[in-house]
Amino acid sequence: MSDRSAPRYTLIGAGIIALVVAVAAVLARPAHSEAQTAARPANTLQSLAELDGKAPSRRQLNIQNWTTAEGARVLFVEARELPMFDLRVTFAAGSSQDGGTPGLATLTNAMLNEGVAGKDVTAIAEGFEGLGADFGNGAYRDMAVASLRSLSVKDKRDPALKLFAEVAGKPTFPEDALKRIKNQLLAGFEYEKQNPGKIGGKALFAKLYGDHPYGQPSDGTAESIPGITLEQLRAFHAKAYAAGNAVIALVGDLSREEAEAVAAQVSAALPKGPALPKPAQPVEPKAGITHIDFPSKQTHLMLAELGIDRQDPDWPALSLGNQILGGGAFGTRLMSEVREKRGLTYGVYSVFSPMQVRGPFMINLQTRAELSQGTLKLVQDILADYLKSGPTQQELDDAKRELAGSFPLSNASNASIVGQLGAIGFYNLPLTWLEDFMQQSQALSVEQVKAAMNKHLAADKLVIVTVGPDVPQKPLPAPTDKPAEQPLGVPEH
Repeated sequence: MSDRSAPRYTLIGAGIIALVVAVAAVLARPAHSEAQTAARPANTLQSLAELDGKAPSRRQLNIQNWTTAEGARVLFVEARELPMFDLRVTFAAGSSQDGGTPGLATLTNAMLNEGVAGKDVTAIAEGFEGLGADFGNGAYRDMAVASLRSLSVKDKRDPALKLFAEVAGKPTFPEDALKRIKNQLLAGFEYEKQNPGKIGGKALFAKLYGDHPYGQPSDGTAESIPGITLEQLRAFHAKAYAAGNAVIALVGDLSREEAEAVAAQVSAALPKGPALPKPAQPVEPKAGITHIDFPSKQTHLMLAELGIDRQDPDWPALSLGNQILGGGAFGTRLMSEVREKRGLTYGVYSVFSPMQVRGPFMINLQTRAELSQGTLKLVQDILADYLKSGPTQQELDDAKRELAGSFPLSNASNASIVGQLGAIGFYNLPLTWLEDFMQQSQALSVEQVKAAMNKHLAADKLVIVTVGPDVPQKPLPAPTDKPAEQPLGVPEH
């Protein structure tokens, strides 16, 4: 997977687990508009206690949508507060479309801004910079994106859009750039051999998904990358970057007429073609533990099972349920029992990552190698107990209150809104999805959250990967308010 934006000219591989958590954070927290509150003294903060159980007021997003002549779906929110706009084009062109060539989607996306007719990578970067515009791109498992942030005044907007349309729709794929990016990826693979988190993440997805496209490394492999040709990149671009396979999200200082013109210009520049089919649903994996020996003081513990796809109606209940289990920071079941009471880890987190088809549910942490087996069992027991008992009413109330307080902040910028529009369009969600999610979440009962968690998770179905040294094990310390073992200050790797 990759994430690039001008004027960066290098490709930096991202960790599998880090990306999953990041994508989940974007999609699990539905964006909402900035809270509208009465004028208050500058030195006063509004606390959650002041809300008295009521959600902060929120601006309704007026999401307009249409389809271009070439078949691209468009979602637009007019926002006149700043003289700029954000454009995000999302393609079903992630690594799940690699076929038998792992890394093809990543390389294609990384090459977009390496060359267009008459311009190399430096000229492209200078072109955007000279207009005060910012270009970004990235490729992940489900999707690939190309984005633009530009001033909305016509003499800046028009040339920025012209350059963006060339980069997204008509890249030239220069051969020297392909060699350079391949070398960067191969160097990254060598680095990953020294990173237990990367090793464990790749092994976890391989065990969880097997031969399914999600099981392949998004960046490809040391064996697959060298053989990818320019002809393969051009063919993949022509198929996966087609207008019919694209969702165009627009937010900013544009009228409906101007937004239609922007979308039409981008859509017309893309190759012609239909939407690609989404991957098949994965099959249930075999539960079990895989240990990978690695010389370090800590052991990475990664637990996973298949979760849900993005359109599952249980998502609000699972999102809140996971928030209580381990999706937040301090105060979750996992953080309380593993870190706060025993000092076994710096941090432990759980996450659902719904995707086009069933994405993973994961728990991730590091602990002292000599306590790794006991810590793993503790985490498994916490999950089993949580599924058996469900959340308390207090935990659910607190999670709802936290959601109500943080929900508006996720729409504090045009960039966050355009990301949400892209997700709504890409996963074919209702235009009212943001409001629906909030209303459904606030109406959930303890029994509904418990039922949803048990419907989709089981403590005996976990696929587990551990990465660390084989050392004699010690018993876990007893839980206490002041654990003798303090968490390590910085996680390894």
